[in-house]
Amino acid sequence: MNGDTAWAVYETRLRRVSAHIHDHLDEDLDMDRLADIACLSSYHWHRIYRAIYGETLAATVKRLRLHRAAGEIVETNLSVGDIAKRSGYPNVQSFNRIFRSVYGMPPARYRKEGSHRLFDPTSHGKASRMFDVSLRKLPEMHLVGVAHSGSYMQIGKAFEQLFGTLYARGQGNPGMRMIGVYLDDPDIVATDKLRSYACVAADAGLSLAAPLESKEIDGGDYAVLRHKGPYAEMHKAYAWLYGEWLPKSGRRLRETVMFEEYLNNPRDVPPTELLTEINLPLV
Repeated sequence: MNGDTAWAVYETRLRRVSAHIHDHLDEDLDMDRLADIACLSSYHWHRIYRAIYGETLAATVKRLRLHRAAGEIVETNLSVGDIAKRSGYPNVQSFNRIFRSVYGMPPARYRKEGSHRLFDPTSHGKASRMFDVSLRKLPEMHLVGVAHSGSYMQIGKAFEQLFGTLYARGQGNPGMRMIGVYLDDPDIVATDKLRSYACVAADAGLSLAAPLESKEIDGGDYAVLRHKGPYAEMHKAYAWLYGEWLPKSGRRLRETVMFEEYLNNPRDVPPTELLTEINLPLV
């Protein structure tokens, strides 16, 4: 087996394991089962997984389940008890304790603060929270990405596939800029029809093969809002940006895609410390 063939096999195994974890969060995920999926010995797989992903399997599953739970608390009418059970916790009390330690508040309060209407008639659409916005002139940016369809809250699966592919092909590096490109309005388009791309900024000459695709971000003027906190709370920033900042700014929107840049990694920091920049294109 030559080097290229070996990389292709390894890449396929990584993608298969990553997809299995994301698609089977409700099941008991153990190292032996994942080792079988990866066609590697459990002895070596334990070390390989941590070396590749920078965390143990238990940490990955806990993080992904809590991320999904935060989205379900905000976006669905499921009871906290059902969400706790779905997330693998034996009772609501233990789920509440872990959720609060990670997100800074209990699930009930998180739901109350996060599920407000986009434009509340009692406040005439005014958001109580202010955000920092800067105006920047950005250069054109070449991206390499993996397509994702469905809930934007689940784009992490596409990012896992993207980084697994890049590193397996020897094209990844820790300093890559992480970009999310979102093509549809989730208030208009059905969740299962939403289209997005998990991307990194890359040189135009980077060789591409499936599942990687090439994307371009137009240069020009952008309003850049920096958000600190869980991804599940970013709808508040979007509501404020469109409903408060834009009408008062005197600026008009440009007919091109907006994008998000993720300044740190949910593997490295708790959800309350996540930094995201929303880039809104302006005329």
